Amino acid sequence: MSPSETNSATGRQPGPDGPDASMAWELLLPAASAPARARGRSLQAALRDAVRSGRLAPDTRLPSSRDLAADLGVSRGLITEAYEQLTAEGYLRSGRGSGTWVGGAARAARPRARDLAPRSPGTRADFVAGTPDLSLFPRSAWATAQRGVLTELPHHDLGYPDPRGLPQLRTALAELLARRRGVVADPERIVVVSGVAQATALLGSVLHARGMRTVGVEDPGSPQHDALYASAGVTTVPMPLDDEGLALGPLRRSGARAVMTTPAHQFPTGIAYSARRRTELLDWARSVDGFVMEDDYDGDFRYDRAPVGALQGLDPEHVAYAGSVSKSLAPGLRLGWLLVPEALADEVVERKRTMDLGHPTFDQALFARFVERGDYDRQLRRCQRAYRERRDTLVAALEQHLPGSEVSGIAAGLHVIAELPRQYGPQQRFLEHVAAAGVAVRPLTDYTHARAGDQETEGVRLVLGYAHLAPKRIRAGVRLMAAAVSG
Repeated sequence: MSPSETNSATGRQPGPDGPDASMAWELLLPAASAPARARGRSLQAALRDAVRSGRLAPDTRLPSSRDLAADLGVSRGLITEAYEQLTAEGYLRSGRGSGTWVGGAARAARPRARDLAPRSPGTRADFVAGTPDLSLFPRSAWATAQRGVLTELPHHDLGYPDPRGLPQLRTALAELLARRRGVVADPERIVVVSGVAQATALLGSVLHARGMRTVGVEDPGSPQHDALYASAGVTTVPMPLDDEGLALGPLRRSGARAVMTTPAHQFPTGIAYSARRRTELLDWARSVDGFVMEDDYDGDFRYDRAPVGALQGLDPEHVAYAGSVSKSLAPGLRLGWLLVPEALADEVVERKRTMDLGHPTFDQALFARFVERGDYDRQLRRCQRAYRERRDTLVAALEQHLPGSEVSGIAAGLHVIAELPRQYGPQQRFLEHVAAAGVAVRPLTDYTHARAGDQETEGVRLVLGYAHLAPKRIRAGVRLMAAAVSG
């Protein structure tokens, strides 16, 4: 006979409550074998899971505490305590003299943990821009810094932090950014954030509170800006570019008093704003009592000369400057910084406080030590060498396998714009062929605000990311692409 017919421990037949009640014995028997100190918690967890998963259906009458304790070979007190606890939580119900029943509040749910991280599954070559080479993450140096912080971090630093960030990190960042990017960096006006995305949302929220309902964004530009500003109740207005940067005429006519820019290395076109355009943009901001948001996402990576200094250094009262370690270390660290004009500082700090009560202090202390020891500078030099080689490899592979292709934009960053000869168009057909060959690419039109009907083009202009690919994989990927569209 099965356990539902005869209890092997007691030899008793199922009682008048029927086989559903005897199921409790089967479901709880493994928990009853837990160590004595954990047995009560194990029984409660097993019974809770049985109700939540639906294995014990609503309105099932459970055995009495005496009978179930005898069946399981445990004390009656453990069963009584489990029944009382789950009755208090709503999983069970009971009434004087009527026994204990499974309640109807719990709903069965299939447990699952999906991974929604962006991926390019099933690809043989992935040229989608935006990801650094994560294998370059300095694990040894990071672990050394981590051990030091674990040993030396004061206990009080594990409490709620200053919403701006730990003073140690803000001081280290001020020195680093002034030295490398030419910013005017007052530690009192640096806010540690979880990346440029949070910096953008913070600024959008503050602008909305000040009555600003629109912000200009570069077109083409990052597709994330629209959603980030929309979450703060701010509408984005696309602003066209010319050869020198964001065009000022449309910006002046738009009525916007704030604009998001990537002046050191415009994403995705790859141009650097000219000195004249940088001056004109700041003159506009002063004339409307507005602000320029500067996203310096890959400003450290320039391969033909020293990087151009940040726009913020020319007018820190009208430029909010944001950056992160997402391209230099890893986006999964979720660590960045925001330098705010004095006029916005208090509002940004208060909004940061209400948003998350501050960035994790251990992560801040670790990165501060990493910067202070010179490890971050070494990491930037390491990436600089690797990414320059990969850019050169990609340009050479395009010349060899897709002759006539033209690469535009300055020699910087983690991607290039490649315009292919017209023979490889139209663009939609090209994209279909390379996708069928397992090559992931994105056209420049994916980054524009043009309507869907305006997306089809005869020519092919691609945004090709290369930083995350070893030179061998770059060459193989370009060969695959060329083979897919040949003939």
